[in-house]
Amino acid sequence: MAPAATTARNKPNAAQVGRARAEVNQTVTFVWYGTDARGKKLKGEEVAKSATLLKADLRRRGINATTIKPKPKPLFGSAGRTIKPREIAVFSRQIAVMMSAGVPMVQGLDIIANGQANPRMKNMLLDVKTNIEGGASLAESMRKYPVQFDELYTNLVKAGETAGVLDTVLDTVATYKENIEAIKGKVKKAMFYPAAVLAVAFIVTLILLIFVIPQFESVFANFGAKLPAFTLLYVNLSRFVTQHWLIMLVIMAGTIGGIMLVYKRSPKFARFIARASLKIPIVGQILTQSAIARFARTLGVTFKAGVPLVEALDSVSTATGSPIYNEAVKKIRDDVAVGHQLQFAMKQTGLFPNMVVQMVGIGEEAGALDTMLFKVAEFYEQEVNNAVDALSSLLEPFIMVIIGIVVGGMVVAMYLPIFQLGNVVG
Repeated sequence: MAPAATTARNKPNAAQVGRARAEVNQTVTFVWYGTDARGKKLKGEEVAKSATLLKADLRRRGINATTIKPKPKPLFGSAGRTIKPREIAVFSRQIAVMMSAGVPMVQGLDIIANGQANPRMKNMLLDVKTNIEGGASLAESMRKYPVQFDELYTNLVKAGETAGVLDTVLDTVATYKENIEAIKGKVKKAMFYPAAVLAVAFIVTLILLIFVIPQFESVFANFGAKLPAFTLLYVNLSRFVTQHWLIMLVIMAGTIGGIMLVYKRSPKFARFIARASLKIPIVGQILTQSAIARFARTLGVTFKAGVPLVEALDSVSTATGSPIYNEAVKKIRDDVAVGHQLQFAMKQTGLFPNMVVQMVGIGEEAGALDTMLFKVAEFYEQEVNNAVDALSSLLEPFIMVIIGIVVGGMVVAMYLPIFQLGNVVG
């Protein structure tokens, strides 16, 4: 009995096993210096579990390591920039190509990680590789990074692993991420272009008001003549901006910060902004088409991967990029869960065009729902492209007119007294 009791006491519990595995899976970035067989000095940077293991690995490669030390951490925060969705899309395509070519998962992750320019991305992929070496699945390893690999992404990978078609699913995921990032880029382009031009116009106007107009005002004061009302308007505006620019800056920053804070913390305000945005001419059309394209693309990918429709809709509910459509998808999910057809549930929301509803209905009847959803996504992605091009063409003359009125008006106001003085002298 005593030996059995001793064995039971010495047997590690689940927490101790978990800590031991975590310690084994931990990796450190080392900087090493050494020489090769010819005596040539070499240096490098590699990730390993310990300096001893790294030294042994270097020796096998014909390198005599003289110094191995952990890479120093940066003074301010973590090294590397934030991992962008575009980097995840590129990684998805790379790992899909590796798997299709028959490259082992661990080796593929190691190759991709060492080719990353972003240290954070590299460390994340190496950690995923280490977890897989420790016995975890790819989906489980990715779930440690929910910001980069969301629930939809990991669910698709898990479905591929379960069905034994991970390479096919990864190719589908890569195509999905590329299309989603492309359409997000188009929408950002549509929003960024007019905002950037108007911001430049605003900055130029401030420069003229703060630095240029006061110079003209001192010149006009020497004339002793009465200034035109149009010129006085800009002179008074310049005085106000010059005297109160700090207060104006604080008010503007506070207003923008307050709106962003309320938008993040108040779902009602976010819905109000989203609903109002959908009603803006052309811009609302782009946002609507973008949301439908993302809905169709995401649902098609998840359904094709073998995820049940209700679970697929649950994943899609946060993928449309619009709070209005996100809520609509949740209602669709609830209706489908109680037995309604997808086309009927979509029609009840009143947010999907009749063509989309009809194509989904045909797909349901023919047993080709994923194919029809992909066709809907392709159609609306092209519509977004066309709408963005149309918006750019429409805004260019409109923005030029605004800039001409603002900047040109200030120039006319400053030179108007000079013109009048010339007429008097003549």
